[in-house]
Amino acid sequence: MNVVVVESPAKAKTINKYLGSGYKVLASFGHVRDLPAKDGSVLPDQDFEMSWEVDSASQKRMKDIADAVKGSDGLFLATDPDREGEAISWHVLDLLKKKKVLGDKPVKRVVFNAITKKAVLDAMAAPRDIDVPLVDAYLARRALDYLVGFNLSPVLWRKLPGARSAGRVQSVALRLVCDRENEIERFVSEEYWNLSALLKTPRGDEFEAKLVAADGKRLAPRAVKTGEDANRLKTLLEGASYVVDSVEAKPVKRNPGPPFTTSSLQQAASSNIGFNASRTMQVAQKLYEGIDIGGETVGLITYMRTDGVQMAPEAIDAARAAIIDQFGNRYLPEKPRFYSTKAKNAQEAHEAIRPTDFNRTPDQVRKFLDADQARLYELIWKRGIASQMASAEMERTTVEIVASNGDDKAGLRAVGSVVRFDGFLSAYMDRRDEDEKSEDDDEDGRLPEINARENLAKQKINSSQHFTEPPPRYSEASLIKKMEELGIGRPSTYAATLKTLSDREYVVTEKRKLIPHSKGRLVTAFLENFFTKYVEYDFTADLEEKLDRISAGELDWKQVLRDFWQDFFAQIEDTKELRVTNVLDALNEALAPLVFPKREDGSDPRICQVCGTGNLSLKLGKYGAFVGCSNYPECNFTRQLSSDGAEADASGLNEPKALGADPHTGEELTLRSGRFGPYIQRGEGKEAKRSSLPKGWRPEDIDHEKALALINLPRDVGQNPETGKMISAGLGRYGPFLLHDGTYANLESIEDVFSIGLNRAVTVLAEKVAKGPGGRGRGTPAALKELGDHPDGGAVTVRDGRYGPYVNWGKVNATLPKGMDPQSVTMEQAMALIIEKGGKQPAAKSKAKPKKAAAKADGETKKAAPKKAAAKTTAAKKAPAKKTTAKTKKTDT
Repeated sequence: MNVVVVESPAKAKTINKYLGSGYKVLASFGHVRDLPAKDGSVLPDQDFEMSWEVDSASQKRMKDIADAVKGSDGLFLATDPDREGEAISWHVLDLLKKKKVLGDKPVKRVVFNAITKKAVLDAMAAPRDIDVPLVDAYLARRALDYLVGFNLSPVLWRKLPGARSAGRVQSVALRLVCDRENEIERFVSEEYWNLSALLKTPRGDEFEAKLVAADGKRLAPRAVKTGEDANRLKTLLEGASYVVDSVEAKPVKRNPGPPFTTSSLQQAASSNIGFNASRTMQVAQKLYEGIDIGGETVGLITYMRTDGVQMAPEAIDAARAAIIDQFGNRYLPEKPRFYSTKAKNAQEAHEAIRPTDFNRTPDQVRKFLDADQARLYELIWKRGIASQMASAEMERTTVEIVASNGDDKAGLRAVGSVVRFDGFLSAYMDRRDEDEKSEDDDEDGRLPEINARENLAKQKINSSQHFTEPPPRYSEASLIKKMEELGIGRPSTYAATLKTLSDREYVVTEKRKLIPHSKGRLVTAFLENFFTKYVEYDFTADLEEKLDRISAGELDWKQVLRDFWQDFFAQIEDTKELRVTNVLDALNEALAPLVFPKREDGSDPRICQVCGTGNLSLKLGKYGAFVGCSNYPECNFTRQLSSDGAEADASGLNEPKALGADPHTGEELTLRSGRFGPYIQRGEGKEAKRSSLPKGWRPEDIDHEKALALINLPRDVGQNPETGKMISAGLGRYGPFLLHDGTYANLESIEDVFSIGLNRAVTVLAEKVAKGPGGRGRGTPAALKELGDHPDGGAVTVRDGRYGPYVNWGKVNATLPKGMDPQSVTMEQAMALIIEKGGKQPAAKSKAKPKKAAAKADGETKKAAPKKAAAKTTAAKKAPAKKTTAKTKKTDT
């Protein structure tokens, strides 16, 4: 009996059926070990020695594998056919050697590009050894990502509070998004005019021709800049006679594109079916691992992490046969089509993504798939078969027209194209992303019969004013395309990189466009000013090329690490002397449009509008960056940076906006903007009650009624008829809630807080009690108010308990003084209560776990928490972190 190790249990079950009883197939469930998320996992001073850790779940799986190998005849390592798959096989083999269970048993590496019986049996018949250079490339990439993430991220934490992490590829991808935002902000729109004539042929057919020449010269695009010039040319055209100067019809062939690679699949899935990169890869993984088709589990597509654009010869033959069957002989080219890969690394240039069987048409398998799987499979099938189909034949007609008005002449042009034979377009046509559309996209249309030297009748002259528009924000598809063009990262890492940017709240997605969050722009500006080299596009691309050369056996991986570390470590050391004032000055200039947006009245945006004399500047607090006045504490004006990439002062609250008085207290209600966003305040002074706007509430929509309802939360709903105790509704850290006698129940929406009646409230609470808080005991009270993060990590909140409201941080609970309104508690007051309750070092007394600070680089998740560390000689030991046993699954790297 032979043991076969694959990655996923779904594949294990299917492959075991193919191989039969002589084999036992076990799953590793991705990576079986990883670098611990702590200092010292990579040691540059010890020639980059790497310490690996096996988590508890993997230990059990490795024990099962080891036990099976003990009684086996041999071992086949059949993990995925890419760098990560090669690394997993290497890890498994290394662990088995350390367990001393292999003896003299033969060990072979097999790879198959598809989960079909033929592909698996062919692979088993042609085993090989582990590809050492490919493993070396993995080790180099993993070490680089660790060294950047665990040395650069702590610099951000110290010098730029609120920043989450930095990564080798992640930071460069973020820079692309931020650079585009800078372009948009600095863009100056220019006026231009388009002129065209609606003309009629002698046969009565109308068509439109655009002005392309005037005053004896060709007009460049957008050459007509003013209304005066447009009116002059319009007058010329109004009184002109029109003659066809030439008609040229050219046959044009349009060839199909290659089958999908990872990146082109992600781009097409975004443009055609609206999937983001992560969703595309999740669905593709299911199609690859296998779907139950009529009682048989079979992989429907080949491996989906690839740079290759070529299909296997047998797949090409199958595609050509399917073309005849599905479309007819006219659609089959005389010879098969062959495509050359653009991938620099031949080791990773596997077969393109294609159906495993072209006879399984989308219509035939649709009933076995869910909606997303069906849509993606159809896209892959159509692109795959189209890649071997005949070219589309077009006829492009260009008509040149002369307009004469006395001695003045102008030239017009009409362009049209007609599909004479649709060819591959009958199977697949790319939908172009909005970013890629041009002004000529509307020229694809049929022109009527037009002959040279014939006169045309003028019907109407059109003159339209336009303004140039800034470049569009990146979509996921266009960002992936740009990263691939620049050679940043690798296609298999793009989905994980984009997810990291979203998870870190460095970018937000709005209408499929990527908008940099203020956090992301601050990080990018900091890195561009103080770590310039490491966010340069060329430097990152050159490093990727070196990693490719390692996998090809052309470079020594440790020498690449030595060269990188020498300069990188020196840069890290230089930041130790960096003062916060230097950081602020650099960020103020780099992010001027964000920090100091233009004002409608034309006044200096750097002068405080509240006191009129102070200078506004970025301030770095413990909980992130905000804009504040230099006259603090005399002037306490603050303003948050925008969170969605819009104007920095999105709320427009440069000064408090009066909303009217509270009829119960007589105090004024005002709408204000602080470092944590817009909020309602009742009265003045430190004791004034404040309430942040709920998520989804816009400052411009707040009126007296809404402000009054919000500031008076929590509100009394009524007495519970069974207990006689009051039921209240309010907003907490986890959203809208009901509270009754220490029991909390979630409400569905914010509106329910203001509208829920007693009967429904009793029902909601009864349902909550019936479910029980985990089966027994009291549940943790929901937060009435979230104040921010403690300097040592962890959220500081205000809660309402059985004995009244209290401040909570970790395991420290500090009761509020009698009479203090829970909604008016400030972070400073909370900190004082926590220190008083827990001592000067509440983290040590309470043993509360510090908040985990994530440091993620290039799709690899690393969880770290800063803590005090003893002085260490190696620079790799400069990012102390809390030890974690969290398993790092295999990611797209």
